[in-house]
Amino acid sequence: MCATPTKDIDRTAAQAEKLRQAGAGLVRVAVDTDRDAEALKEIRRQTKANLVVDLQENYRLASVIAPCVDKIRYNPGHLHHVEKEKTMADKVRWIVDIAKDYGLALRIGVNCGSIAPEFLKQYPGDSSLAIVESAMFHVDLVEKSGFERFVVSLKDSDPLKVLDVNRRFAKSRPDIPLHLGVTEAGMPPEGIAKTRMAFEPLLSEGIGDTIRVSLTLPNDRKHEEVTAGFEIIKDVAEGRLTQKSVQSAGLNIISCPSCSRVENERFVELAQKIKAMTAYAKDRSITIAVMGCRVNGPGETDDADLGVWCGPQTVHLKRKGAELGVFSYEEILPRLKAELDRLIKS
Repeated sequence: MCATPTKDIDRTAAQAEKLRQAGAGLVRVAVDTDRDAEALKEIRRQTKANLVVDLQENYRLASVIAPCVDKIRYNPGHLHHVEKEKTMADKVRWIVDIAKDYGLALRIGVNCGSIAPEFLKQYPGDSSLAIVESAMFHVDLVEKSGFERFVVSLKDSDPLKVLDVNRRFAKSRPDIPLHLGVTEAGMPPEGIAKTRMAFEPLLSEGIGDTIRVSLTLPNDRKHEEVTAGFEIIKDVAEGRLTQKSVQSAGLNIISCPSCSRVENERFVELAQKIKAMTAYAKDRSITIAVMGCRVNGPGETDDADLGVWCGPQTVHLKRKGAELGVFSYEEILPRLKAELDRLIKS
């Protein structure tokens, strides 16, 4: 996925090309505004990459960007929050009609941090089942609309949950193509190891048709996600499975793969500093989430022991989902350390 601001046409087109040249069969870009949508038209002219657009809550932009892309990813959880006067079936049918009109593929992308509330309420205490049932529900909606060119993804930041939800889904619907991913895997090498924990067993079992390795990397290194993906595929094909044990107890840093929604590119640097600063707690069973934007940040830090999510000038600090305050990029590290020390002491 491109990490440059989509409205920055030249940088985004260049990154899309670099990802394509690294071997990416699909390159995803985020479109949140009319300006992003307009920029995508020129990006399309500058790159030969197969483009996937990620719309999140701005699904109505699908009709604008459809001529410029090959595939649309929609998030059922984010679709829940917009145009609540319309039924989910109506919203999905509208997206499907756009895909039909322009010959596009679709991805139903269910994510652990944005599960539709109705499924969380229906399956309390079992977020994995909520993810699977949300995906099943949307598969049913898409199929009832007479559409077949779609894939499903069921992603979590916990590789063991990724194993669980994809196995459950594949058992029920082995006919549906699956896109695999461990979301917010974090920085390498730990992020690659987490991804391998999920991918190696699933791919060995014949589960998974496309993959994405999600790493927190500076813009000039985003192509390393593609390289890591090919290495995993090659190792599985040749029987070299490196992650044979479950994730060991200890400090777990979850950080999102910087994308175009990141409003301050210092996010990646901050994630790296947090990793270094918290090394003294490496043997503690504590999860710290580091998110780069206001779209996914608030929800996807809720389940962490400590969480930070980044805005243009400030960073929000949370503990167990409760907001502790908003701080500058200069202030956040000592404040996070103080909270980590309190958590360890308690």
